[in-house]
Parts: sequence; C-alpha cells; structure tokens
Amino acid sequence: MAPDFFQSDREWLKDYAAAGQSEEDPQGIAGAIYIGGGGARQDDPQGLRLKYANRHRLIAGATGTGKTVTLQILAEGFSAAGVPVFLSDVKGDLSGLAAAGSPLSKPHTSFSERAATIRFEGYAYSAFPATFWDLFGKLAHPVRTTLAEMGPLLISRLLELSEAQEGILNVAFRLSDEEGLALLDLKDLQALLVWVGQNREALSLRYGYISIASVGAIQRRLLVLENQGGAQLFGEPALDLADLMRVGADGRGQINILAAEALMAAPRLYATFLLWLLSELFEELPEVGDPERPKLVFFFDEAHLLFDDAPKALVDKVEQVARLIRSKGVGVYFVTQNPDDIPEDVLGQLGNRVQHALRAFTARDRKALRMAAETYRENPAFDTETAIREVGVGEAVTSFLEDKGVPGRVQRTLIRPPSSQLGPLDQQVRAALIARSDLGRKYDRMLDRESAYEILAARAVLAAEAVSAEPFEEGGTREYRAARRYSGSRRDGATEPVRRRQASGFGEAMGRMVMKELTGTTGRRIVRGILGGLFRAR
Repeated sequence: MAPDFFQSDREWLKDYAAAGQSEEDPQGIAGAIYIGGGGARQDDPQGLRLKYANRHRLIAGATGTGKTVTLQILAEGFSAAGVPVFLSDVKGDLSGLAAAGSPLSKPHTSFSERAATIRFEGYAYSAFPATFWDLFGKLAHPVRTTLAEMGPLLISRLLELSEAQEGILNVAFRLSDEEGLALLDLKDLQALLVWVGQNREALSLRYGYISIASVGAIQRRLLVLENQGGAQLFGEPALDLADLMRVGADGRGQINILAAEALMAAPRLYATFLLWLLSELFEELPEVGDPERPKLVFFFDEAHLLFDDAPKALVDKVEQVARLIRSKGVGVYFVTQNPDDIPEDVLGQLGNRVQHALRAFTARDRKALRMAAETYRENPAFDTETAIREVGVGEAVTSFLEDKGVPGRVQRTLIRPPSSQLGPLDQQVRAALIARSDLGRKYDRMLDRESAYEILAARAVLAAEAVSAEPFEEGGTREYRAARRYSGSRRDGATEPVRRRQASGFGEAMGRMVMKELTGTTGRRIVRGILGGLFRAR
C-alpha cells in the first residue's frame, strides 16, 4: 500500500501514479482518490483525501469543459474505495459507469495518451456496480416517498405556493395528523383539501382565515404536478435509504444513478426531490464524527436549480444541512456552471474544489471569475484568475484539503481519464442490468394501502347508508329535513311533491349528501381511534 498521499517529501508520488490499478492498490487509492496530474510537467499527482471527502466539494465550469468526466472519475474512485454514491444523470452520459471503457472506441483512443502524460501507467478499463432509478418509473426502478415524509415546506416549494396558500397546506397537514388521515399520495391530499374547504368556517376559527380561492389554487397546482408526472413520486413503497448505501461482496460501493433527463423539464420537481433526499439522510443517519471515509457521497448536479427563487427558509435549511450532515458521514458535492450560483453561506462549506474553465463575456462574468479566483490559496507559479479562464477541456484548477483540513495550494490539473465507458450505456445492456437487480421485487410494484382518500370515501358511504335507512316521513316535516340535510336551508317556493323530487333526483341528492358528510363529524368519530396515532408514532 502506498504511503500517505500528502506526506511532505512527496518523493513517492511518481510511484503512486505508476501503481495505477495494481492488485495491491486498485484505482491507485491509498487513502485518497487520484484526480489527475498537476504542476508544470503535469506529473505531480493530485488527489482527494478520503478522510476529508465528507467536507463537501464544488465542481464548477462552463458547459463543455469536462465537469461530467470529473464527476465520473470521482464516482469511480469512491466506488473502488467502498463508498456508495448517489448522482443525477442529467444528460444520460453517466450510465456508462456500468460498463468498461474500450481502447478501440473514441474518445478512449486518446485516453491512453493522457494517462501517459500524467504518468498514470497502471491505467486500465473497468465497469462499476450501478443501480438505476427513475422518479417516473419508466427507465429504471421507481423511487418514491410519501407526502407526509416530504412535509409542507418542501411541497409548498414544489407547488410554488404563496404564503397564504402555504399556511392552508400546513393546516391540512396538521389535520391529517390529528384526524388520523395518512397522506401518502396526491389523491390523499386532494381529498383532504376538499374536506378543509367544506369545513373552512369552523377551521378558520381555530387556524385563521381559510379562503376557498386559496384551496382551489392549491388544487390546481396539484393538477399541474400530476400532469407533469409528479404523482409517480408520491406513494409506497417509499425509498429505504439503506438501499442507497449498499456495498458489494467485492468491497465496492454501489453507484446509484438517477435518470434525470426528463426531470429537467420539471426543474422544481428535480430540485425538491434531491433536497428531500438530502434532508432524509440528515435526519435518519446517526452521528459518526469524522470517519476515515464517507458513508455516502451525494452529487447534486445542476445545483443552481435548488437556489433559483428559493425562499429564505429553504436556503437556511440547505445551509443547515450542508453544515451538519458531514458529521453523519455524508459528503455533498455541488455541480454547477458558476460558483456564483451557490449562496455564499453554502459556498463557504465547500472545502474541496475542482474549477473548470469559466467564460467572462460580461461584466458580471468577470466579477464572478475574480471572486472565484480569490477563494483559492495562492500558488506563486501562476495567476489563478488567468488559469481559470485559460484551462482547456479536461483540465481544471483544483484545491484539496490537506492535514487538519487546511486548503492546499491551487494547482492546474490535467484530469485523469475514466476507466468506465464514456457516454451512455446501450439500452439493451441497461435493461438487462435493471432486470437482474434484486430491488425490482421491492419497488417496481406500487402499493395502495388505506389512507386519507379511502377513509374519507368510507365515511361518505357510511353516511349514505345511514340516510337511506331512515323511515319515510310524510308532509312538510320530511321535506324540511331533506332540504336541511342536503343544502342547509329550505328552498323558497318549493312546491314539487317531495316523493317526486326524491325519485327523479336521487343521484343528485346522493352527491350532495356525500359532500355534506365530508363536512360532518359522524365518520370522524368512527375512525379517529383507528389511525389517530399514525403520525404521532412517526
């Protein structure tokens, strides 16, 4: 095994690069992930120390400068070191991680030359264990959560609700808890909002004014989300975080690849889901301090989507997670075009950095370039701002944490070539890998257990049966009771015999009665004890 990557004399570093993927040290990892060659001769190996890999990282650069390849080699390195990975495949290219590269295919024909340039003599091709996920359940295993798990804050962000509408959504979630109405999928929330709208007068006295217009606006936003395919995200079985953190029998960490090409058409859904997943990891995982290597590495590609028009409460949540989740053994890697896309409080948490080329076409671009350069520890060998502007494709300005978490000097680094296939996986190969996955039996089939929608529907049926069992009454007394039951008041000028109206409009009367029951308390008393402790137990 090679010695400590950051020992002071650095004489062994050429041996480190030459060792490459030897049997003794697969992937050239000796407590670090090999990133590429730096220095004037590009033979000074640069690497990410696993001990500090949970200190978060920024991967930035303009389109076409090599961010995807950097993400790919990092995923390879973490997997080889036994660290599970979760990443988003926004362009469809990263599925190639599941197949070995070939020296006969382009651009792999030039990779051997690059490996020789950076003295990575042990460079070889390899496939990595991968699991494929899809929010829409079309291209891979479906990944789901429940509305209750996501919570009102993130759902308000997803639906782009106003402050008043968010308040009503919080009321609905409170009532679901108190009434034992489990919120699992969209139809549960839609049914509960109908109930809230029908009971708005009584609820307004307790929770503040509830506008029927605001309830209707939330319902319309839910319809839009459903039309975008968002309904597939909510339901059961919900994602088990342990299935994202698996390590194979060969000691390699599983690479979880989320199909995100279609998700780019719904950027708010994409960002909200990833933020929810990050929050779940933060809340569920135990404290581990500073482990020798992360328990999971989370790549947040197109990270600017998380912060676009985000309310302060949401930005504060992200900052809190970024600051504290490293103690849970999770490393978060933000991938974006410009460091300026990340709020300053979050950017300050990103100690490891790979900066690909930035373009400076406008005054704002030049300011962002200058600010990006100022965040690095200077290297007297070159000007950092100039280097960021001039590095070529597959080259980056890098800085990694050294002993005691001190940022290392900035270096111009030629990124090492990937060992897996560069570009998308063949569809037939991908389908075969998904079919062989043991997770299909767990997630491919959606479950629909009793929840808010079914409970409210059952209440309406019970009320309908109770009404149909009432004895027939003659005269105006029965007419008055029927009018009160269905509409709340007796209609003026009603002269039609009650029997005829009841016979001709039975379906209409049943519909009014069902809606009336949703406003009453009879069914509520029946089921309150059945599921009343569901959410409090959580």
